[in-house]
Amino acid sequence: MKTQNKKAYYDYTILERLEAGVALSGSEVKTLRSGLGKLDGAFVKLIGGQPYLINAEIPVYKFSRPEGYDARRTRRLLLHKREIISLASKLDSQKLTLVPLSWYTTGHRLKLEIGLARGKKEYEKREKIRREDIKRDLEHEFRGKIK
Repeated sequence: MKTQNKKAYYDYTILERLEAGVALSGSEVKTLRSGLGKLDGAFVKLIGGQPYLINAEIPVYKFSRPEGYDARRTRRLLLHKREIISLASKLDSQKLTLVPLSWYTTGHRLKLEIGLARGKKEYEKREKIRREDIKRDLEHEFRGKIK
């Protein structure tokens, strides 16, 4: 099971990837295992020296009680201290941000892949779309002609 944040790859250039655990409740884990989590518009922020996932949506599990449940609550990420220090120094020294890339399972554990990213300019996005269009047109034109 893997849920990706495709918008992150469009809006950012990913420089480095990290795997982080997430502090979740039991019903949230069940919801994510069924593939219902959304990372659209989510981001990671260091608050008081701890990384937190903000604005990620995990809907209520269909067999649990929905009273008092907040689908977009702030969730703590679990990283080693040296990883947090390294991220904090990189974020302070350069104009970078932390972006959640995907949820996935490894064995019985649920992990969040986060990326150290730099925002793309509008002209970079247009250039990438143009290159993909040219590549698709060439593949369509030469389909079946090269053996």
